[in-house]
Amino acid sequence: MLVAAAVCPCPPLLVPEVAAGAAPELDVARAACSDALGVLAAARPDLLVVVGTADRAGLGAFPQGAPGTFRGFGVSLDVHLGTAAGPAPERELPTSLAVGAWLLERTGWADAPIEGLGVAETLEPERCAEAGRELAGRADRVALLVMGDASACRTVKAPGYLDERAAPFDAAVARALGAADVTALEALDPGLARELKAAGRAPWQILAGAAGGTDLTGALLYEDAPYGVGYVVATWS
Repeated sequence: MLVAAAVCPCPPLLVPEVAAGAAPELDVARAACSDALGVLAAARPDLLVVVGTADRAGLGAFPQGAPGTFRGFGVSLDVHLGTAAGPAPERELPTSLAVGAWLLERTGWADAPIEGLGVAETLEPERCAEAGRELAGRADRVALLVMGDASACRTVKAPGYLDERAAPFDAAVARALGAADVTALEALDPGLARELKAAGRAPWQILAGAAGGTDLTGALLYEDAPYGVGYVVATWS
């Protein structure tokens, strides 16, 4: 059963070594992410699953100890999804899960076994809900770290340029995540999310599927768009 969740953005710039001189610009977001992970630890889960977008189609599982790297962003920084029980897995984490692994390492996570789930941005809402229910049934006490960005169209300098629909979309997402509103997340339009380059849609709908039938309370810790991309940090507990 799902007992807690933390929702965090997943830009590589969240990692100070990647952001370099611009690192202070996301200090508030990093602090909010640390607070969110504290909520996960306080829930004392039997299993933590990090959920984030991946390039491959459908769903892909990553075991504890899976490696990730930020070398593609010009820095010699490697991370792991917790400590492998045996030989380290070879399959590399997608960037969203690598950022999640970095957050966990940064906060010294050692409270429960960790697994990863990479999800295609195009995964249908019904399949997302099914995947969420499956995750929630993996252990008596399951926690999710959900990595995903909102729209990338908030300003003319944003990756997707300016789209007037972006701010209302992001505001609705922030309200839903802050209120643990499963129904609102389930209703997110995949087509609109794709047009607005909102990579978090599928992971958020997996969270909604996992939370079905629970009575979790949400809290919005952070919401901003410093680079024209919507970043949201929220907790469910």
